[in-house]
Formats: sequence, structure tokens, C-alpha cells
Amino acid sequence: MRFISEYRDSTAVRHWLRELQNLVTRPWTIMEICGGQTHSFLRFGLDELLPKEITLVHGPGCPVCVTPVELIDKAVAIASRPEVIFCSFGDMLRVPGSKDDLLRVKSRGGDVRIVYSPLDAIELAKQHPDRQVVFFAVGFETTAPANAMAVLQAAEAGLKNFSVLVAHVRVPPAIEAILSSPRNHVKGFLAAGHVCTVMGTEEYLPLAKRYHTPIVVTGFEPADLLQGLAMCVAQLEAGKAEVEIQYSRSVRPEGNIVARRNIDQVFRIVDRKWRGIGMIPQSGLALRDEFLDFDAEQRFATADVTAEESPECIAGEVLQGHKKPMACPVFGTRCTPAHPLGAPMVSSEGACAAYYRYRRHEAG
Repeated sequence: MRFISEYRDSTAVRHWLRELQNLVTRPWTIMEICGGQTHSFLRFGLDELLPKEITLVHGPGCPVCVTPVELIDKAVAIASRPEVIFCSFGDMLRVPGSKDDLLRVKSRGGDVRIVYSPLDAIELAKQHPDRQVVFFAVGFETTAPANAMAVLQAAEAGLKNFSVLVAHVRVPPAIEAILSSPRNHVKGFLAAGHVCTVMGTEEYLPLAKRYHTPIVVTGFEPADLLQGLAMCVAQLEAGKAEVEIQYSRSVRPEGNIVARRNIDQVFRIVDRKWRGIGMIPQSGLALRDEFLDFDAEQRFATADVTAEESPECIAGEVLQGHKKPMACPVFGTRCTPAHPLGAPMVSSEGACAAYYRYRRHEAG
């Protein structure tokens, strides 16, 4: 098995592949939600080792990929201001807006800085009281606790020059949007272990029941993913639809109570537009009224910015599992990591980037 030769626990991988072969009797389409899971499947060639009855499709669990174009345009507008130090994780700098990206702003002299924590932005605000420091708060529920903590610390310190541009999205409403679509063909889900480490699994229970669809929370190592697939297939073959936790070394049903409390204290649930997908009700987070002084959209009057996505990019089809990246007519030609038309080709968790890196030889 040349695909898994670099993986240290190939014995476990072989075991779960045999289990899958023994379990499956009919075709099943299963979606892994997280882009990190997608990259593991493709990096180790696991999808090519699966029984032919199992089809994997890739979900919207890449926060960079689903950040809408207008939010990138808002970030570009704010970062271009001379009084602003704009802080972001590195994977957001090359995400294309309608006309520009943050890296180009930086090349033109904008003070755009890569940070590794929102608390780094807090320190910059303290060090530069004469500048406005803005942190691009992007992510699923995984990064929300740290961003909430940054807002709480800024409030406690009385920082008047710190704000956040919030782009947080939530996983369960996205799963429901996929399941409720008339085009849906997904029969089971692999949910992301790091999101559920924070939030637990309570919100998945009604989804599994309402749509009669098993949801298995997995980790990101090959053995984790294959065991999670086996658990999901076992449910499908038995006609069950339950929420199970494969990633039990990290995930508890109740999640991280302290982290959830911080999120609830700072953020409220709102409708949110997703790149390539559109508006999903109750799928986003926004600052509560008592923390609106730290809202960059209000501080810099960008709330009304709108933008259109590239008509050539089929990111929405990819993120909803309707198409694979190589079905895109511009994949690997007009759209590459060096010159992306859409966010899934830029992000380290993007499905298009994964196919470009590991399966480009199959294109065309």
C-alpha cells in the first residue's frame, strides 16, 4: 500500500479497510465536513483504497473557503486605511475579493500583519495606541473562543483602538442546508473533531433524527478517518441514524463548557452568507450589542459593502458536495494556487488546493 507507506500506523489503516470491505453491501455517498479531513484523505490516498461502493464528497468545512467576497472586500478597504494595522492569519491574505486581496494591499504599503493568535493583535493595540488595530476573526466554532477572549480582554483593558472584523460561521446549519436541499445525495457525515471538541455534539442530534442521517465525529489521522467511515457505514447498512464520537480522546458530548460560555458571552447567532452557497439562516456569529464598540464593520462604516463572486468559480458546487474540483473547467489552468479565482484553491484546507497538490496529474 504505497499510499500509506509514510503513515506510522498502517496496521490500523489496513484493519479499518478490511472492516469497510466486510461491512459495505451497497453504494453510499458520505461527506467529510472539514477541509483538514479532505486533505488527509487525498494526501494518503485513502479515497483510492476504499471499497468502490463508497463515494466521498467534500463539504463546506473550510472557513477560509466560505468567507464571502464582500467580507474580503471589507477587509481590503479597512486594511488600506493609513491609520490601520490589519491583523490576520496567513491563509486569508491571498483569498480573492472582487478585485483585490490583502496581500496586494500589503504590497502597496498597507500595514497588514500575519499573527498566530488574536491576542497578538491585542498586544499590538497596546503597543501602538495611535493606530487602529483590526483582527480578522475568521473561523468555525473552533476559533471563536480565542476571538471571544480577545474581545473580553480588550474590553477589560479599555482599548479604544482594537476591533474585530467578524466572519464566524457555524457547522450545524450548514449540514442542515445540505440535507434539506432537493439536490442532496449525501447519506452520512463525518463531522470535524476540533469543532466538536469545543461545541460538543448536542446540535447534531436533531439533525441526525430529522433527516435520518448518521453523523460520526472523527479526528484527522488516517486511522481516525477510516474508523469513522466504518462506524458511519455500519449505521447506514443497519438503517440507523445516530450521532457517534470516534474522536473520543478529544470530544465529549457536552464539549468544552468554558469555551462555549465565552462564545455565548461575546457573540450572538445571526444569519450569514457563505461564499458560493448564499445565505444560511442562523449560521453565523456576530458581536453582542454590549461589544459593538469593537465591531470593525461599524467603526469603519463598511456594513453596506456588497460584491459579486467570479462567475467562473464553482466553489459553491464543490463545497456542497455536488461536484469534485476537477469538474471545474478552469481547474489547474485559469485557477491555480498562484492565481486563484476562488478561495478553495488558496486555503490550506481547500478541496481545490488538495486536488491540485495531490491529484493534478489526473486533471483533463
